[in-house]
Amino acid sequence: MRVVVQRVSKAAVYIDGKQYSSIERGMLVLLGIEEADGNEDVDWLVPKLARLRIFPDAQGVMNRDIMEIMGEFLVVSQFTLHASTRKGNRPAYIRAARPESAIPLYEDFVAKLITLTGSGVRTGQFGAMMQVELVNDGPVTIIIDSRNRE
Repeated sequence: MRVVVQRVSKAAVYIDGKQYSSIERGMLVLLGIEEADGNEDVDWLVPKLARLRIFPDAQGVMNRDIMEIMGEFLVVSQFTLHASTRKGNRPAYIRAARPESAIPLYEDFVAKLITLTGSGVRTGQFGAMMQVELVNDGPVTIIIDSRNRE
């Protein structure tokens, strides 16, 4: 699993020109699931995100996690995070998981994030064409891949 995490002051997902979901202060999580991913990736990644200290403390140091600031998550599926650009100019998505395996992992990811953090967790709609609007706070953008745990 690969995520792009952005610390945001607000973010929203639109589908067909209508707002589908939104958050205020928190994290926008773009989630890419590949065929090799399983429940162990979810179980490693969810606590990592919940405890990721990217929010400033009173001294302005990134030392607080999302639960300490009572922030929210907006989780958006994004298969393009597993694009291969090695050959030619058109990305290939052969490593991205098919919906029949990706949807259960996506749903498990969201459910475990809710259970662990108790924070507000909003989502996009899996497989939909979405427009994502955000105000990146900092800017702070972090990439985490469950294949690179060392």
